[in-house]
Amino acid sequence: MMRDPINHVTSVNQGTAIDPSLWNKLRDEDKDEASVASVSLTYWQDVSRRFRKNKAAMLGAIIIVLLILFALIGPLLSKHSYEEQNLSFANMPPRFDLYQVGDQYLYLHKNIKLYETTADGTLLELMSKNKEDMVKKQLVYTTISGDVIVDYSKKNTLILKDAKGNTLETVKNVSNQTYLLGTDHLGRDLLTRIMYGARISLLVAVIAALVNLVIGMMYGGIAGYFGGKVDNIMMRIVDVVSIIPLTLYVILIMVVLNSGLLSIIIALGSVYWVDMARIVRGQMLSLKEEEFVYAAKTIGTKPLQIITRHLLPNAMGSIIVTMTMLIPSAIFIEAFMSFIGLGVTAPMASWGTLCNEALESIRSFSYQLFFPAIAICITMIAFNFIGDGLRDALDPRLRK
Repeated sequence: MMRDPINHVTSVNQGTAIDPSLWNKLRDEDKDEASVASVSLTYWQDVSRRFRKNKAAMLGAIIIVLLILFALIGPLLSKHSYEEQNLSFANMPPRFDLYQVGDQYLYLHKNIKLYETTADGTLLELMSKNKEDMVKKQLVYTTISGDVIVDYSKKNTLILKDAKGNTLETVKNVSNQTYLLGTDHLGRDLLTRIMYGARISLLVAVIAALVNLVIGMMYGGIAGYFGGKVDNIMMRIVDVVSIIPLTLYVILIMVVLNSGLLSIIIALGSVYWVDMARIVRGQMLSLKEEEFVYAAKTIGTKPLQIITRHLLPNAMGSIIVTMTMLIPSAIFIEAFMSFIGLGVTAPMASWGTLCNEALESIRSFSYQLFFPAIAICITMIAFNFIGDGLRDALDPRLRK
């Protein structure tokens, strides 16, 4: 607090001096938050602050970071490779029921196979059947504690019995410790293949972002800045490119390069920039009439420098939001192409190919479709959350 300085001013060499004791530090209890001026933030600092306050956007960002770690580090920690096959453990579910016969734990598979496991769910081996009775529809397996019988005489029902014919009951339900998410029809680890599928989806996302930034921004920026005949010719080319379906592009490219990830990449690089070009063109048409553009022209700035140094940075908010919204669409396109057989080739894994392979056994082993499908959904939702958050954060009308 400040004391009245009027009576404490002294004359020193024909000047005035104020007693330093007049100024005291403001006490904490006297501070008034309403009277304290707020800290000034730049535009991008304010964007960062508002983005962090958006819970859905932050959740999406956390999911994408975890997905990146899942794709890059996960395969290094896995005990299985994406192409490793073990037909003995084909179609193993992520959870199963255990039977106990003496000190031995057994798992009865839907395919009328009997497996020896540990008490915690680690798979040991596929047991060999000792005898098969086709009339009674029974299989006999020999264990350490004696014979056990698998009765499959009833439709869609498997019953495990001891040597005396007494029905055995399951003792517990455990997680598959050998294959955490189960295996596919060839005995390949589903979790590892989903990890490699995440790599492909992230690669497609990066390519879509680069294509939109490099081709879409420059193409739309040039068309919007110059206008006139240049704009008409360039946008008619965009119309021609956009009316041809992406599937047809991929098929035509496959004729030359064969099917695979390269075909998808080239197809996305060929046509995926058109939406970004249209949006950037619209931004250029509105910004090129601003005073700072006329000032840049007056001092002799070249058109390319005006576009890259003045116009595109001012349109960066719309560009970032559009790019973020287009990324999940690109991921879905890759998954769809792989699903219909136009994507990556075996044994490489993609979320789309995993869904395609799971269709054959969807009724019996639905988990094989569920896990890659939920991975696609979560990734697309996360990118959409980020896009919505950026759209709100970059809107200057919402700045406080």
